[in-house]
Amino acid sequence: MTPTFDAAFRAKFRDLVLWRRDVRRFKSDPVAPERIDALLEVASHAPSVGLSQPWRFVHVVSPDRRAAVVASFTDANEKALAGYAGEKQAIYAGLKLAGLKEAPVHLAIFSDDATHTGSGLGQQTMPETLHYSVVAAVQTLWLAARADGIGMGWVSILDPVAVTRVLDVPSGWSLVAYLCLGVPAEEHLDPELERHHWESRTNAQAVTFTR
Repeated sequence: MTPTFDAAFRAKFRDLVLWRRDVRRFKSDPVAPERIDALLEVASHAPSVGLSQPWRFVHVVSPDRRAAVVASFTDANEKALAGYAGEKQAIYAGLKLAGLKEAPVHLAIFSDDATHTGSGLGQQTMPETLHYSVVAAVQTLWLAARADGIGMGWVSILDPVAVTRVLDVPSGWSLVAYLCLGVPAEEHLDPELERHHWESRTNAQAVTFTR
């Protein structure tokens, strides 16, 4: 039977989207592996170009590898800070931009750029859709995690080449996302960057055009 998504469900789904946050503050509580496995199963149903399913999920559990990722973040963050000046630099310095040390779960998500699944359908004119497919899986994972009371943060302030090398994955894989997951230490409806005056949200009308 085809499911019916009524007005109440649609309202709850909107709440889920609005309450999805980029979490940087985690409790130290462990997350049961089966909960993460269930989230990844949902994420694996994301749309993908040509049904290529290029996502590759890597659980990062080695303390040495985690430490290397933290070191990459620290270095990249210092370089990013130096690229700002004045008030923007002061705000940046006060932001918490990753929960790498606190999060119990680290997930690196790669695109298998050498995959033969899907036989290249849809990639001839836009090969970047392979990576877009992985991003769709990340977003699906993010919403599923939030619905299950698990927070997720996407760490982009790092050297993807160095992290890929540290994780020792096949040469045809490209890092798309490095994620932290765990129980959030706090909950907020507004994004942290908005709360700390880094940027304000743009409404849909401002970025919608008719041609």
